[in-house]
Amino acid sequence: MLRTYSDSGFNLKLVMAILLLSITACAANKPVAIANHEMIGKVRPGMPAIDPSTAIYELAVNEGVSYQDVIDSLKSLSEGLNFVNPANFPIGEHMKLRGVDPQGMKDVRSFCNLSMGTEIILDHPEFLVFAPCRIAIYEKPDANNKLKLYIAMDRPTYDLKSIKNPTERARKSAQELETVLLEIMDRARKGDF
Repeated sequence: MLRTYSDSGFNLKLVMAILLLSITACAANKPVAIANHEMIGKVRPGMPAIDPSTAIYELAVNEGVSYQDVIDSLKSLSEGLNFVNPANFPIGEHMKLRGVDPQGMKDVRSFCNLSMGTEIILDHPEFLVFAPCRIAIYEKPDANNKLKLYIAMDRPTYDLKSIKNPTERARKSAQELETVLLEIMDRARKGDF
């Protein structure tokens, strides 16, 4: 028996078939947000995962590693990777000069490596507002309300979100720069050279 479009059973089956086909087709095509996933730096095993919702990546400095150990390590590691340290901002010292207790160490170190990150600046000169890269060394209370030393950075891949339509080259450059800075931080928190 031949069914017509007016047959309600046929209409229901036709609608169900179209719905099933639509769902299957959508499942095969990944959404744009997933297909065009965000590039972030890479951490090595043992490091905390990167939270893509924040610009800050923070690591606690290992017990027994002093502020000076971290500074010496940052200097040695960064120079070995052709980074320059064009400026330091001893914010805690400036707070003390103004009669404010900084409540522990507060310091910012800037780092620059023009062989990494150049593509970002060439493609998007406005990215200069984020240059040079900064690493902060500071103390803050831990869970036991004891001052603990931390090291943190502003992630280049997160900063790149402020650029409209970043190029693929800029995205890869930001990822490479971030990965190297994460490596420097991880080693500096252990006092490595």
